[in-house]
Amino acid sequence: MYRVFEALDELVTIVEEARGVPMTASCVVPRGDVLELLDDVRDALPGEVDDAQDVLDHRDQMIGDANTNAAKAVNDAQTEAHRLVGTAHADAEATVTGARAEADRLVREATAHAEGLVARARDEAARIGQSAQEQHDALVGRAHADAERAVAAGRASYEGAVADGRSEQARLVSQTEVVQAAFTESARILDTAHTDADRMRAECDSYVDTTLGSLEETLTSTLRTIGRGRTSLRSGGVADYRD
Repeated sequence: MYRVFEALDELVTIVEEARGVPMTASCVVPRGDVLELLDDVRDALPGEVDDAQDVLDHRDQMIGDANTNAAKAVNDAQTEAHRLVGTAHADAEATVTGARAEADRLVREATAHAEGLVARARDEAARIGQSAQEQHDALVGRAHADAERAVAAGRASYEGAVADGRSEQARLVSQTEVVQAAFTESARILDTAHTDADRMRAECDSYVDTTLGSLEETLTSTLRTIGRGRTSLRSGGVADYRD
């Protein structure tokens, strides 16, 4: 590049020192020297200058090609964007469909589990009720048997006392006080037998009532648990079957 400026300086010097043509502004320069300097300038110019000239010569064509390529790139980008948006919509719809199917499956499983728990709770309540009824019947049966035994014992004691009283009356016909005492004793024994029977019956009823009360608390707790489970299922939450 330095040779370009040097050759230009030499050309300026040749023109300035050239002999002028009379009556004109022209001058006479050595053609060979000028051409040689011009060849040096041409050879010294870098290739980028020639490429730049080619670019300038084909500027309109290059701008047109660039605009065409840019329009094509924009069109391709829009097409790809539409394709990506469509794919995204399809993926989103597939995801939503899968999520809904999974939610429906979970709801069905939760409903089936809750129904199973309710069925087991009902079976357990029925079993407890049956067991309580059997215990109640057994207790009542034993209480009645004990009461009947007590009454029978009281009657036997009464009859024995009456028999003893009659024997004693026959032996001591003239002793009215002894006979009266015998009747009084027999009446007392009979009252005692009835009192014992009533007491045993009351104790039996109290035991049965206590047992039924415990059973009632168990059944009430079970029903509350079932009620909470059904309420949670209706509200869409997770059922809590703990007491």
